Amino acid sequence: MIAYVTFGADDITRAKRFYSAFLPALGYRLEEGPEGLSYALPVEPGQSAALPDFYVKSPFDGQPASAGNGTMVAFEARSQMQVRDLYAAALAAGGSDEGQPGFRAAYGPRFYVGYLRDPQGNKVALFASNPDEPGRDG
Repeated sequence: MIAYVTFGADDITRAKRFYSAFLPALGYRLEEGPEGLSYALPVEPGQSAALPDFYVKSPFDGQPASAGNGTMVAFEARSQMQVRDLYAAALAAGGSDEGQPGFRAAYGPRFYVGYLRDPQGNKVALFASNPDEPGRDG
């Protein structure tokens, strides 16, 4: 099980604007600290943590942050409409297009996804595969 994912950022303010444009709508809560941003799903008392957490921080080695080639984090939305809405909000908050929301022939018939880059260049996917919504072929 993945416990957490961390992306490096040189400009935490820009990163906060981008990620706060869509992660709260997916249930993530933001905690800011001197080391950066921590987004986590809420946990009811007595329950185990809902993993993974997502962190955005300056690199610990003091070097500039860089995006990993082939690295991507995907966040699941509840519906195709939510994918479109959050994708638009993330673009308006400083992200860049890496693939408009829609179905992809290479994936299953219900996998609806949009791809973005955050202000640092990290790749992010927003997807839904709700069985109650129309699929690629219908």
